[in-house]
Amino acid sequence: MPTIRSTRIQRSSPARAGLVASLALLAAAVGWSPAAKAFEPERDVTIVVTSSAGGGSDIITRVLADTITKLKLTKSNFLVENRTGGSGAVGYTYAAKRTEDPYLWTNIGVSFFTTPLLGQSPVSYKDFKPLAAVSEDPYIMVVKADSPLKTLADVKKAGRIVSGTTGIVSDPALLAKSLETAMGIKADIVPFGGDGEVVTALLGGHIQVQFGNPSEVLPMIKDGKVRAIAVSTKERIPALPDVPTIRESGYDVTITQLRGFVMPKDVPDEVVSYWAGIIKQALDSDLWKTNYLQRFDSVPLYLAGNDFQAEMDKRNADYKTLMTSLGLIK
Repeated sequence: MPTIRSTRIQRSSPARAGLVASLALLAAAVGWSPAAKAFEPERDVTIVVTSSAGGGSDIITRVLADTITKLKLTKSNFLVENRTGGSGAVGYTYAAKRTEDPYLWTNIGVSFFTTPLLGQSPVSYKDFKPLAAVSEDPYIMVVKADSPLKTLADVKKAGRIVSGTTGIVSDPALLAKSLETAMGIKADIVPFGGDGEVVTALLGGHIQVQFGNPSEVLPMIKDGKVRAIAVSTKERIPALPDVPTIRESGYDVTITQLRGFVMPKDVPDEVVSYWAGIIKQALDSDLWKTNYLQRFDSVPLYLAGNDFQAEMDKRNADYKTLMTSLGLIK
């Protein structure tokens, strides 16, 4: 529900009253009024997800929308629309064309940055306005439970790993290639059509390593099917306090998945601020912490406005540098 603020009216002097009247006339002359700055939603919101239903981007989008709805933070309802294809290009191109739509959010993933850098999308992150970053997901490096690889020292000694990934350009692929450079080993990357196929290949012994988000691999760790040997964050994660980070193992490699949302680039700032505020209220709730952060062992994060823009600039630059060093782009 909208917050109602009370305003205290004070008796003013004739001079002050004259000043106020003059300012009011000036505002009318330039076509501005306080009411023009207020945004109150009148329609439902569509959230575009560029990956298929059931994946990480889809899950976080639906949990966030459900949280906002259950807490009754706004009168708008939310429709999640999966527009897949072209490694995100289809969905992002569709969203970018709706340049002034105040009721359109788009979920961002790795492909938001990497697909344009590969020259495979007509739009890039610069064609959007940052709404809010909502979490940061670590990657957990896992091997099959009976694998002889128990630490990164074992990986270094072996001199070679075979890693599975969804698509050739992804965070897991970049992690594997980063370890190849940092450790002086050979990292072969086998692309698959989805995370489920990667898991099947790992458990079947067709690949040696998977870099998965907590929601993907923690259940397998708990079931004793796989073993975690490192995490990609700067610090150890609460779900696996005994598993070292790649950095503390001696290799300066840190890659996490940024989860967030953007809006079309010409949406007014007051509209973006309104929706960012709604998201912030949702992220501060116990419902969000229970249904997403604790459930999927994600790292809490909230960025909006210039802070989120700066993070997107940094991520894009990091991906460009890394992909160039790996020979994926020039």
